[in-house]
Amino acid sequence: MIPDAAREHIRRQLLDDEGLRFKPYTDTVGKLTIGIGRNLDDVGISAVEAYDLLDHDIDRAVHALVGRYAWFPDLDPVRQAVLVNLCFNMGPASLAKFKHTLAAIARGDYAAAARGLRNSKWYRQVQAARSARLIRMLESGAWPT
Repeated sequence: MIPDAAREHIRRQLLDDEGLRFKPYTDTVGKLTIGIGRNLDDVGISAVEAYDLLDHDIDRAVHALVGRYAWFPDLDPVRQAVLVNLCFNMGPASLAKFKHTLAAIARGDYAAAARGLRNSKWYRQVQAARSARLIRMLESGAWPT
């Protein structure tokens, strides 16, 4: 509908007019805004944008895990998924505080790792269905049915 060359001009103008912000802020009329003038209060994000953000966040979690734990790539995909979920949920710095749980995972002692999660503040804070599912996955190495 709009030629690519015109779209590029519009993009540059809007970038100049709106600026680029990587964290939400309140604009001049009190609307929660992010990016290049995206009005989150009135427009929000689309499902496509939400899934795009999710994919980027999964990639960020995987990258953090690979960077911190040399043993992570050697885990089976189910247990990798558990750690990605945990890293996504609490962030890599908070996950790193689970020293005994992570050490148990590294040595393949999944029962001990599961006990560590069950005895944690995380276990009491998240939804019971999530914690139970992740612990079952960690213990069994099987995807939930």
